[in-house]
Amino acid sequence: MDYLAQIAARSATLRDAVASAPSVEARVPGCPGWTLHDLTTHLGGVQRFWAESVRLRGERPTWHEPSPADDLLTWFDASTADLLSALREASPDQPCFTWWGASGAPQTAGAVARHQVQEAAVHAWDAEEAIGKPSPLPVEVASDAIAEFVEVSLGSMGAWPHPPAVLTLTATEGRSWSTNLTPSGASLLTAPPSSSTATVTGTASDLLLGLYGRSPLAALSTTGDQTFDRLRAWVNTD
Repeated sequence: MDYLAQIAARSATLRDAVASAPSVEARVPGCPGWTLHDLTTHLGGVQRFWAESVRLRGERPTWHEPSPADDLLTWFDASTADLLSALREASPDQPCFTWWGASGAPQTAGAVARHQVQEAAVHAWDAEEAIGKPSPLPVEVASDAIAEFVEVSLGSMGAWPHPPAVLTLTATEGRSWSTNLTPSGASLLTAPPSSSTATVTGTASDLLLGLYGRSPLAALSTTGDQTFDRLRAWVNTD
């Protein structure tokens, strides 16, 4: 997947949703307490942060509280352009500060690009939901993001605080991902397990959004125990 192209595309989706909204003060259901202005400012600030992180080649950047100009969308476009420029200038294996060192996932510019696809994709969906027109995430984007979510986000969470479990997510488009949850943490299994504690089935888009607490559980079919509910309550998706 071309991560930079998807960052651009998903950011444009958010931008278009905000541009079509009656007001940037519209509430965002997926981010309680946020408006579309808050959502746009957040993603723009995140993109500027990671652009700086890539350019610093391993040094930790300073978070600067976003301060959009009078024209919010012009500022947001510049934020996306800054991130894409930094990523184009870097090799994918260039060392880069990340927050996910504990996961064992790569700490490189390429890994930042991959994670920023996920960030932009989920928030673009948030923006579309805020204007009443949510559309499914592209299958390729959602599928890669599910694996990245397990490897990076869950992999950074530390010990699983419940009895050991295996959670399998099965996409109706044909792929599946199994996560081993143990006192050692969460890890993505490379081979199908002999059995799963719980299996959740849905589109790749709904599965990813479900992991982020966005998609209603009614959109997903679950068999087995409450592992998926426990995982949703455990993981930090702020």
